Amino acid sequence: MFSNIFKVQTTKVFTQRLFFTTTVNKNGRLSGKVALITGASDGVGKESSLLFAKEGAKILLVDINEAKGKQVADQIKTLGGEAYFFRADVSKAEDCKQMVEVAEKTFGKLNILFNNAGIMISDDDDSVKTTEAVWDQTMNVNLKGVFLGCKFGIPAILRAGGGSIINTASFVACMGAATPQIAYTASKGGVLAMTRELAVIHAREKIRVNALCPGPLRTELLDKFLDTPEKRNRRLVHLPMGRFGQADEVAKGALFLASDDSSYVTGSTFLVDGGLTAAYVTPIDKN
Repeated sequence: MFSNIFKVQTTKVFTQRLFFTTTVNKNGRLSGKVALITGASDGVGKESSLLFAKEGAKILLVDINEAKGKQVADQIKTLGGEAYFFRADVSKAEDCKQMVEVAEKTFGKLNILFNNAGIMISDDDDSVKTTEAVWDQTMNVNLKGVFLGCKFGIPAILRAGGGSIINTASFVACMGAATPQIAYTASKGGVLAMTRELAVIHAREKIRVNALCPGPLRTELLDKFLDTPEKRNRRLVHLPMGRFGQADEVAKGALFLASDDSSYVTGSTFLVDGGLTAAYVTPIDKN
């Protein structure tokens, strides 16, 4: 999502693991539920859309990339699921209002809101070098976009009798980043704090709000940022599992938070990071 803002040269995109090969399960873990997923055309958003549909949910896919978003919706339909694509910019209030209205109009209700859309701009650096424009654009999408999703999504979820909100933060919301990316890190820290507050506010209204915090993933977004072997290896050495995560692994974490399996989970910092935030030193390879 928002790939046009990156000025770094795109490197080879690592192939995502394909696990969505069966038809949808009408009696799955999300059967009868309606999910709205932002940033749904790529990475975690795409894999979550496919997985949620596989588990029986009806999906409203939201992204600014209309071509890719419609492809994901068509893939879900081909496999027997129900999906609709709506183009929206999550940094704009009117777009967020409309996406929620479309979800209710198309599917009759909204049970799950996955505020997943996010950007990382290549010119994001330390506080001295990062421009105000980069800061503002990052905050508008990563932080304001989550706020607007909740602003218009929570009333809809209340009308449905409750549900689950998942906000994509990051492991950098829990620890300092390895290289300067001040706007991105601050935005994800804001998502984490906002998630906790929303969870407390709405806990007795049958709305659960949790922050999903992925570690480094082999996605197009990371490939554009870590565009040399040196940059990639600098991070891999600190991962206890010795590898980057996959988008579908994070999607499975999102599925847990979206489903009734997490009925007593709210206000959590749900880390899917290969042990990165738990590590003090690089583990010894015993092989």
